[in-house]
Amino acid sequence: MFRKVLIANRGEIAIRVIRACRELGIATVAVHSEADAHALHVRFADEAVCIGPPAASLSYLNIPAIISAAEITAADAIHPGYGFLSESTKFAQVVEQCGLNFIGPSSESMSQWGDKLRARDAAMRFGLPLLPGSTALTSFEHAESEAKRVGYPVMIKARGGGGGRGMRVVRSQAEVRRAFESATAEAMNAFKNPELYLERFVERPRHIEFQALADKHGGVWTLGERECSLQRKNQKLVEESPSPNMDDDLRATMSEVIRKAIRETGYTSLGTLEFLMDEDKSLYFMEMNTRVQVEHPVTEMVTGVDLVVEQIRAAAGEKLTLPDTSLWRLRGHAIECRIMAEDPRTFAPWPGKILEYHPPGGAGVRVDSGVFGGWTVPPHYDSLLAKVIVHAPTREQALTRMLRALDEYIISGIRTNIDLHKQLLRLPEVMEGRMTTRTVEEFMASRANAN
Repeated sequence: MFRKVLIANRGEIAIRVIRACRELGIATVAVHSEADAHALHVRFADEAVCIGPPAASLSYLNIPAIISAAEITAADAIHPGYGFLSESTKFAQVVEQCGLNFIGPSSESMSQWGDKLRARDAAMRFGLPLLPGSTALTSFEHAESEAKRVGYPVMIKARGGGGGRGMRVVRSQAEVRRAFESATAEAMNAFKNPELYLERFVERPRHIEFQALADKHGGVWTLGERECSLQRKNQKLVEESPSPNMDDDLRATMSEVIRKAIRETGYTSLGTLEFLMDEDKSLYFMEMNTRVQVEHPVTEMVTGVDLVVEQIRAAAGEKLTLPDTSLWRLRGHAIECRIMAEDPRTFAPWPGKILEYHPPGGAGVRVDSGVFGGWTVPPHYDSLLAKVIVHAPTREQALTRMLRALDEYIISGIRTNIDLHKQLLRLPEVMEGRMTTRTVEEFMASRANAN
């Protein structure tokens, strides 16, 4: 097992990793920017190193500074969390070349699955269902011809992307040039990789993802699925497990295909395979995230498995001892709401000082957060403040529990989306499990028209 882990991240995920390390008896090192000098992850870690100014490009994305921090503190492993460098093949390669352990897949596996086109090729080889799509687009003229072949509407996507960036819906030939150029610019800015591809666009899909876990001894597990359809501009807001749109037969079939793909590509770590579900409940592979997900707690609640602990154990070369089953026995229902520091109407970030902070509690309620009363939310990073996770025997009870928890949540001094979550969870299509990736967009439009 590792002696000391450096967490190359901030906020709630850094605290989540620190907690897992503590339970494994591992010392921890927090890195932080000047803006985060008083953040909770800095206070909770055994050691802390400032790695640069507030801008992420000069701190949390500064690979030399992170490696130097690991060397001066004698850390023997680095956990990247999510976001920032968590899916950077270059970062994983540098960590490996410096004789450190990267808590995640190997750089080769990350390249295989993190590259969207290589992941599509792997999915095709191993029988994962795919939407019709293209190879890498070389020009907007190439995009035009491929869109015509696939059939409109199509989605242009960044080859190295994630988090909804570098994605554009194109409904006609007249829209191709503008979408291609704007997606190229966004992809280059976000991922330093301007390459794009396209695939057929599903108008009203559901977003379903499967959690996979593999060790270095041939053990591969799928731990059920998560429903992530409530999202805005491809950014998830609410997640739950299990999906109300899955049945045991489909879950078992997909789990077995996923296990085969993971095993035959030699992948070892946590990984999430994301799918679109159409109105006929057919699933289509989109991409794989080679890291711990923001929404991992809902899977933990319904399986009883500490995913971050198991991720660390797998990276250390330990043989995991989870039950060897392709169909995980899911217990009850879990829901997660992402609490953001933003204007609930415009979604503009809302940094500032938190004057009063009181998280919800009680049976079946968990809050993963990196904030506290008196702390100033910096303007330099993602606006995620906290995640409220609830667990209950049934979905109906979980929805009721989540609404109760949100009613208890007090955050004053800044604006948040807590009230928006309460409105969304009371929508008939959400309460009945009929939501799609268009639900939030349609709700916001109807609310705007009403005003």
